[in-house]
Amino acid sequence: MILGGVEAGGTKFVCLVGDDAGTVLAERRHPTRGPTETLAEAVAALRDLTGQTGPPDAIGIGAFGPLDLRRGPRHGHLLATPKPGWSGVDLVGPFRAAFGVPVAVDTDVTAAALAEGRWGAARGLGTFAYVTVGTGIGVGVVAGGRPLHGLVHPEAGHVSVPRAPGDEFPGVCPFHGDCLEGMASGPAVAARWGAPAEDLTGGLRERAVDLEAHYLAHGIRTLVYAVAPERVLIGGGLSGMPGLLPAVRARLPGALGGYPGLPEHTDAAFVQEPGLGAMAGPCGALAVAESALD
Repeated sequence: MILGGVEAGGTKFVCLVGDDAGTVLAERRHPTRGPTETLAEAVAALRDLTGQTGPPDAIGIGAFGPLDLRRGPRHGHLLATPKPGWSGVDLVGPFRAAFGVPVAVDTDVTAAALAEGRWGAARGLGTFAYVTVGTGIGVGVVAGGRPLHGLVHPEAGHVSVPRAPGDEFPGVCPFHGDCLEGMASGPAVAARWGAPAEDLTGGLRERAVDLEAHYLAHGIRTLVYAVAPERVLIGGGLSGMPGLLPAVRARLPGALGGYPGLPEHTDAAFVQEPGLGAMAGPCGALAVAESALD
């Protein structure tokens, strides 16, 4: 089965063709500009790629959000995204019109979660969460083997988190200030310390990692209590900060305060890095394409 995929990110679009084993057969990338030119370029790229591999049976899109995923005429449209010029844009229509095959869409982080469940570190699990920590903080949840959707998709990057003692940083979220994303995203790190995470060294980096671990552990606490995941995967650019994942694991028992007292929550396997690494997102688009055929 030939699957087309588009990882529609805030800074770049990744267009690819793969199969139902998660193997990427061909790929092309281009920067995210205005919606008209960016989507036209993505359609053209996918047409060129499928010209090499054969026509796709379905197309999947994993996109930045927020997205309208309700059934109806606005399905697949962006909602009030902070990315200028993209609010209200139809992501599905151009691909459906160009290829005439089933097209499915989900958030980029939920797409990555689906890929991890299909081919990565969450294989065999029914309920798990994928947390991406980068320009923003996004959370995708798979519950009972299916992506969790309701009136909208989960936006757990915007949950409230208790401040670390002595932390007076106001947060950078334009909507909530000091929510999880406002306190622990890439822009929050840069604003707090005066430099992006990758440039921090020595004691400054250790302090940054400690604060990141505090806020991420409390964000995971909310996931533990709200959706009861069997595993939490942490990806995104900031997840590569040296020592971050061990620090989150060490902080989590304190954040949970001994409740509900399950040994799984203190096991190192409960918080992991994505098995697919940087390919979780692109492969996620293939997993979403697969779901279009269900």
